Amino acid sequence: MSTLSTPAGAPPAKQRTPVRPARVLLQVFLAGTALAWLAPLLWAVFSALRPYSETSTKGYVSWPDTLSLDNFTHAFEQSDMLHYFGNTLLIAVPAVLLTLFLSSMVAFYVSRFDFRLNLALLLVFTAGNLLPQQVIITPLYRMYLLTDLPGITASGKLYDSALGLVLIHVAFQSGFCAFVLSNYMRSLPHELTEAALVDGASAWRLYWQITLPLCKPAMAALATLLSIWIYNDFFWALVLISTGDNMPITSALNNLSGQYFTDPNLVAAGALLTAIPTLIVYFLLQRQFVSGLTLGSAKG
Repeated sequence: MSTLSTPAGAPPAKQRTPVRPARVLLQVFLAGTALAWLAPLLWAVFSALRPYSETSTKGYVSWPDTLSLDNFTHAFEQSDMLHYFGNTLLIAVPAVLLTLFLSSMVAFYVSRFDFRLNLALLLVFTAGNLLPQQVIITPLYRMYLLTDLPGITASGKLYDSALGLVLIHVAFQSGFCAFVLSNYMRSLPHELTEAALVDGASAWRLYWQITLPLCKPAMAALATLLSIWIYNDFFWALVLISTGDNMPITSALNNLSGQYFTDPNLVAAGALLTAIPTLIVYFLLQRQFVSGLTLGSAKG
């Protein structure tokens, strides 16, 4: 009997790797976890596309007769969402930039200079993140009421102002950012700063022109996280803001709730609209965000 042989010079045929049951179970688990994670979002989209009259009659677990974007239009107009988007932008952008600037300066000092209280200083900044917000809200609320800022804020006080929210976000987020950036800066080669010092560079030049440009991936990852955290904040705005027109976007959904009746489909549409800016920020910084999270995971 003759057998088929592989022609000379031809690459060997690839053998198919057998599928292991453990890998199949892993894939099933990951798919199920992804669906469970996306289920509330998909359900909110499904509800927002249906009119309330239909769901109140047939129930939410039913086949839709009508799907439209009317709820999104009504939610945007009824909640005056554009105004609240502007309020949030006025709070989030300065808070993110100021947090990154101040925390990067602290990180640069504790990571590139050796002194006796180096670690203790970093621990002080990081310890602020261990305090629950609810613990300090009473003294902080009274301090905001007693701090007068005539001519600086519309209310004349730190309370009920965008500046007050910016400062509290900077105070609470700087510790985490300083901790992350200090660890990243320690991984940078010291030869860069030593060579610059030999050439007569000042500490500010070492920070601004040499160290900070190398921290762009880590800064982008932190900027993404800070934008999402500050944008989604509701607690501080609820406690430290009293005027409805000064509230951020997270409070705009309150305008969709009536005194005696609330349309859940309309609220779902409004919630989805408020999530759009965070998605835009993530997709714009996605590459830097992922690279910033994986830095230091491999050597060589």
